[in-house]
Amino acid sequence: MNSMLTASFHGFILAFGLILPLGVQNVFVFNQGALHTKYRRALPVVLTASLSDTLLITLAVLGVSVLVLQIAWLYQGLVAAGIIFLFYMGCVTWKSKPAQSSDQGAAFPPKKQIIFAASVSLLNPHAIMDTVGVIGTSSITYAGVEKIAFAFACIATSWVWFFSLAYVGRSIGRLGQSAGFLKVINKISAVIMWGTAIYLLISLL
Repeated sequence: MNSMLTASFHGFILAFGLILPLGVQNVFVFNQGALHTKYRRALPVVLTASLSDTLLITLAVLGVSVLVLQIAWLYQGLVAAGIIFLFYMGCVTWKSKPAQSSDQGAAFPPKKQIIFAASVSLLNPHAIMDTVGVIGTSSITYAGVEKIAFAFACIATSWVWFFSLAYVGRSIGRLGQSAGFLKVINKISAVIMWGTAIYLLISLL
């Protein structure tokens, strides 16, 4: 039992450390939480981000993702796709308008939330390498039930984080409901996306 608790705590610390820094995925989830007039309208992005992280963590623990990253052309294609998505998302986010008080949707409807959240999660080479390099490598020290406990703790941390992040975004969005405030959130999100895309492009070249 003590070994399972240790593995779970280890998984929580690692996952929290990886997910805490301000990145495109976090910015997008927060952004959607702030822009929608109802918390439930941001659930598509929350669920997609959580499920995407669950997939990455599972593959990392199983060791499958290590093989994928060792294939040069596949890795380069992943980076290129990520760059294109980030540039496109930055443009859309920059031009998008906040939800209106009439609650008639927002700049990102459910389908677009799902597509974009999946792209910033699964087409982000740095996020994948962090998952593989830290979570995947750390999981090697565990086996059996301990490894399951470790993986579950990582996954649970991710889910709680994204639900909380969207809620905080909605709370802040409610406090600053002016169009100007929400537009600033859009502009900041877009700049971070473009900055990440440029960084990836430089690393690819």
